[in-house]
Amino acid sequence: MNPIAALSYHLRSLFSRLSGLLAKKWNTSFYLYLAALFSVLIVADTAFLHLTTNMRQSAFDMMVRYRLVVPEADKDIVIVDINEASLSAMSQEYGRWPWPRQVLAEFVEQIEKQHPQAVVFDVLLSDADVYNPDSDAYFDAAIAATHNTYFPMLRLDPADDALSQIKPGMIPGVTPFNIKASPDATVAMVLPYFNSVLTSGRMGLHNIYPDFDGIVRQYPVYRNDYGWKIPSLPLTIAKQQGYSQPDAASVLLNWRGPPFTYKSASFSDVFNDFSRQNKQRAADEFTGKIVIIGSTAPSLFDIKPTPLSRTHPGVEILATAIDNFKHGDFLRFPDARIAYLLLTLSVIWATAWGFYRDTGRDKIDRLFGASQFILLGISYASINFTNTYINLTGPVTLGLAYFTLARLYD
Repeated sequence: MNPIAALSYHLRSLFSRLSGLLAKKWNTSFYLYLAALFSVLIVADTAFLHLTTNMRQSAFDMMVRYRLVVPEADKDIVIVDINEASLSAMSQEYGRWPWPRQVLAEFVEQIEKQHPQAVVFDVLLSDADVYNPDSDAYFDAAIAATHNTYFPMLRLDPADDALSQIKPGMIPGVTPFNIKASPDATVAMVLPYFNSVLTSGRMGLHNIYPDFDGIVRQYPVYRNDYGWKIPSLPLTIAKQQGYSQPDAASVLLNWRGPPFTYKSASFSDVFNDFSRQNKQRAADEFTGKIVIIGSTAPSLFDIKPTPLSRTHPGVEILATAIDNFKHGDFLRFPDARIAYLLLTLSVIWATAWGFYRDTGRDKIDRLFGASQFILLGISYASINFTNTYINLTGPVTLGLAYFTLARLYD
């Protein structure tokens, strides 16, 4: 007998002897002891271990990816895409990115003639163009003439707050939560450079924070820094446009589909058409639309992993957040830890009692299988037919783990 086969034989023999001893000593009480052990682990996981968190997130990703009822992307949200084709086409006259601000100013002036609902920049304009001051002045004047343009600002690492001279109260649109807001606190922020943007107050954070596994599932609504409410860009748009404003600090995104779901147009195609005498594009293409100017070009590095793709453009994530705020259909995920705890313990102890009372192998299998199917069905139905995601992955996973061990012992 070769060494591997011999080791396998000895291990099986040891398992058989140990099983025999347990069966003789504990008999059916083993199922109750095992349920008690699981109960301790479940309570500890709910309180501080959080080992099932990753399971819940993986289950959410799978359910979102394969759900039957997918909300339709809002047709009034259009992305003007600074894609690789635009970067190549525009480079012949304007050089590599970033282009002179005059290009963006001319774009805004022309698109405003079509009366869009909003023009949202997903481009951070934080520094002066020292080689083209006239171009910057042109852009500043163009934005000052608008009332529906929105711009991002960037929150830096809070560890650098002490190095900043920017106080939250100095930023238009930032409001105190209460009287305890610190008036002297400083925040590390990158603000738009242009005075017309700063005075308009139409700004918001476009930071995206992935979960601990690196996947983007949520979008920040606001930050609470030193008692000050710093809004996200979608929240600022929601306030100005009269959309729903979530109370939570972040929301679970209700995805409309994989990348490139939203209607889009190449920036260079739109820009060049503005200067044509015989225009090829519709004169009301952007009338009443929310126009988001952003990039899907991989070379500009605004790519994030999401449940639907490992390479989801950041501008599409922003479009999804604005869409969710507009329709108020972002996903709610109730923090029902106690309810999940009680449900998990019920599944474990009901299964343990069935084994302990020797209800019958076939009957236990059928009842347990039906209960797991129902729980998974509830989770899947919630994400398909409601805006509240009921995540029952924890009870299902732990119940299955208990059932497997009990079945092996049986």
